[in-house]
Amino acid sequence: MPARPSTSRRTVLRGAAVVPVAGLGLAACAAPDGGASATPTAPVDLGAEKEVPKGGAKLYRDHNVVVSRAEDGTLKAYSTICTHAGCPINKLQGTTLVCPCHGSQFDAVTGKVVQAPATEPLTVLSVKAANGRIVAGPAT
Repeated sequence: MPARPSTSRRTVLRGAAVVPVAGLGLAACAAPDGGASATPTAPVDLGAEKEVPKGGAKLYRDHNVVVSRAEDGTLKAYSTICTHAGCPINKLQGTTLVCPCHGSQFDAVTGKVVQAPATEPLTVLSVKAANGRIVAGPAT
């Protein structure tokens, strides 16, 4: 009976290393609960108006919203669900949003893509200040 070639330790280890990495790549594209994270579908109170400085932005992770304020006081809001793979963006550096999944970057003031792989801007939300509070929701 002919001898079978034995599998080397290196082949086994290489195969074992590939499986977890492949799984991680797919998991990173999904929301933590397995479904797509949602942008507000109704107006939501985000907090005190003074939390968003002129010329700056604030990320509201719990609501998947970023709000920026122009020097003239005008507020703008965008969904922080990445337009590339639907990942919730959880990092704001100055006025640049950074997606944890594939590194797309967006301008929090304009919603525009500043670094691929995303090609579409963030979804615009309505936003207003009422009684010293910021309220954002779906675009009207």
